[in-house]
Amino acid sequence: MRIITANLNGIRSAVSKGFLDWLPAQGAEFICLQELKAQAANMTDAMLAPPGYHGFFHYAEKKGYSGVGIYARRPPDQIVEGLGVPEIDAEGRYLELVYDGLSVISVYLPSGSSGDHRQAAKFVFMERFFTHLEALARCGREVVLCGDWNIAHQEIDLKNWKGNMKNSGFLPEEREWLTRVFSEQRWVDVYRSLHPDATGDGYTWWSNRGQAWAKNVGWRIDYQIATPAIAATASRASIYKEQRFSDHAPLTIDYQHPL
Repeated sequence: MRIITANLNGIRSAVSKGFLDWLPAQGAEFICLQELKAQAANMTDAMLAPPGYHGFFHYAEKKGYSGVGIYARRPPDQIVEGLGVPEIDAEGRYLELVYDGLSVISVYLPSGSSGDHRQAAKFVFMERFFTHLEALARCGREVVLCGDWNIAHQEIDLKNWKGNMKNSGFLPEEREWLTRVFSEQRWVDVYRSLHPDATGDGYTWWSNRGQAWAKNVGWRIDYQIATPAIAATASRASIYKEQRFSDHAPLTIDYQHPL
């Protein structure tokens, strides 16, 4: 079972750069999308359902902002759109497809980099989401959470860690929160479990400022985080950098797990 997660920084932009042309050869069961920056009226038929896939989406109310989606080969038994918190759900940040024994989730945590008010909103999301993650961990299904978490967990997860210790995405409080997700709730960072020492090869996002991409001054903020049993079946992880569909790179992980 192959799962891809990709922050598109605008689905229309990513499609214009060849994202949908790239997908068919990947052989993925699920493709989790973040930062659609689109509403239903903006979506073409190909964006809504590429050949061989069913498309499911949770759009933000604000135009050109946020939004998540999942392409799935099989329709789910249940769709969960949002966390049940109006101010969070208005931003289109959570979509869960529920199958017999499995949930696949696309999630997009807020960025706090634009100001104190957005960092405060990020902390509110993290608090609410921690409780939701606790419930998910006990739900009795295997769960894979894919998405842009907007947090680099450890020093090896970004190039300039010393210079970012006071910046959103690498704040001590954010990193400690993610540590608690892994240690207290036993969620597994699947890429890191397969590549425990990877540094620059593991980056998934590069700033558009300066020459971050050219110099590989990146961050690892896109994750597949899973329950222990399905995480243990992960056999291969790769980050696709041959083409650039957005300022993020797609993360693909193969699981030896039946759907």
